[in-house]
Amino acid sequence: MYKGLPLFLAAVTAAAPSASEYARFEQYDNTKVAYGMGVETDSGNRPLGAIHAQNEYGDMGGLFIGDSAAKRLWLTFDEGYENGCTAGILDTLKEKNVRAVFFVTYDYCERNPELVKRMIDEGHTVGNHTWSHPSLPECSPDELYSELSLLHNYVKEKFNYEMYVMRPPMGEFSERVLSCAKELGYTTVLWSFAYPDWDVNNQPDPQQAFDKITGKTHNGAVYLLHAVSETNASILGNVIDFWKDNGYIITPM
Repeated sequence: MYKGLPLFLAAVTAAAPSASEYARFEQYDNTKVAYGMGVETDSGNRPLGAIHAQNEYGDMGGLFIGDSAAKRLWLTFDEGYENGCTAGILDTLKEKNVRAVFFVTYDYCERNPELVKRMIDEGHTVGNHTWSHPSLPECSPDELYSELSLLHNYVKEKFNYEMYVMRPPMGEFSERVLSCAKELGYTTVLWSFAYPDWDVNNQPDPQQAFDKITGKTHNGAVYLLHAVSETNASILGNVIDFWKDNGYIITPM
């Protein structure tokens, strides 16, 4: 956890609602859901796990997969730390005239303000990936509220940008997490596609990665990629071309 968090929490708590008010979230089930969409798909190549999760948690503010009738998809990147790939990803997105979603933590914003500013200036959506990247169901109600609200306020003050989508670290959430996020004005965004791209010491082969990503294309797809991946950065333009050539629209959230 970020070492400055306790002091910052103390400063904010003086002006924030008391911990007893956060305790209202205890009424919600906090059973941890370690989300994964599985491998089974329907006739439209849409993961059954994502469809089930959307049906179960969509009314609570969760987004796992979009409308089956629309050839629309969302391209999202998790930004846990900077590995030198984000600028190239932004260059490709600008070249292809595509808007994506970047989920950031406090540490990422503090270390890479120029990249966050560029994301915003170039029309991308910047999302809340929490202050210090904990498992949110393991947080107390006041810690949960603070993990989301502290980063929200920091980004608003530093970048004049109001975030409205969030992604729980590790894909771990609960009904309590969804309820807190929804109260703060957030849609909780998970995914209907992800693959092991985060290990910088074991990067997938570019052709295999391209085949994997494009082979899982489906209506309403929410793609999760990690911006630390050199493979993702190298094939992104070709992947976008594939989607466009097949009639898909890539939209921001």
